[in-house]
Amino acid sequence: MTTLTDKIALVTGAGKKTGIGYAMARKFAGHGAHVVIADLGTTDNFNADVGTGTSEEMEMIAGELASEFKVRTLAVNLDVTDSGLVQEMAGAVKEKFGRVDILCNNAGATFGVPNGVHTYDEEAWTRTVDVNLHGVFRVSKAIVPLMQEKGGAIINTASRAGKVPPLFNGAYAVSKAGVIMLTKVMARELSGLKIRVNAICPGQIMTDLERWRFGLEAQFLNTTVEEQERKMCETIPLGRIGSPDEVADMAVFLASGASSYVTGQALNICGGQLMEL
Repeated sequence: MTTLTDKIALVTGAGKKTGIGYAMARKFAGHGAHVVIADLGTTDNFNADVGTGTSEEMEMIAGELASEFKVRTLAVNLDVTDSGLVQEMAGAVKEKFGRVDILCNNAGATFGVPNGVHTYDEEAWTRTVDVNLHGVFRVSKAIVPLMQEKGGAIINTASRAGKVPPLFNGAYAVSKAGVIMLTKVMARELSGLKIRVNAICPGQIMTDLERWRFGLEAQFLNTTVEEQERKMCETIPLGRIGSPDEVADMAVFLASGASSYVTGQALNICGGQLMEL
């Protein structure tokens, strides 16, 4: 059985139970890791249809994981677009745990869709890239010093969209393609510190963002959410939408010694929808 006993895991974008980040945090705790739950902490200035973890929800999640799995937890507010707040978060983690063994850069967002590149609002484009790509850079820069002594694993949440572009969601696709390349850069540069860096590229996973996407497409195409989901499933060899738990299982593998010879990879988890690297 995979064990992460007494490892310290930090997961960004983990503050709501319907997301991939929460599934990762729960799986890590279930394998014995102490967990830091990090999220924006407020729904202000965010996509109200998708939302983000509030401070209250994060505290509740941290308490539940600590009680159920007998691990230590910490909930921290984190805006990955604010370098000052990122540093404050790193300081809080250092004060409580002293180090980080596993970093999951999972926080992500998309703004300004649907739009083609020629009609995309520049502020929405820049904001999407800032959260998805620059956020990974900022958090990694702040946390790597807490990983240097013992090494560890960094897992970046990219996307199938970073390899195969979706229509009218260019900023998201470009930012996730950037995450894939940043993962490779980090893997080479951090290998001497015994830090492995990999990316997960989910396809269709049933999260709030996916439900919102189906709703947006249904409205745009004058059809129903159920019809859009059905059409999507037809493009997936396994014939279904994936679950956050299935993504979290891959994160556990990449965080554990079972993947000790794996770094610099962008691994697909998409039910066969994409079969190229």
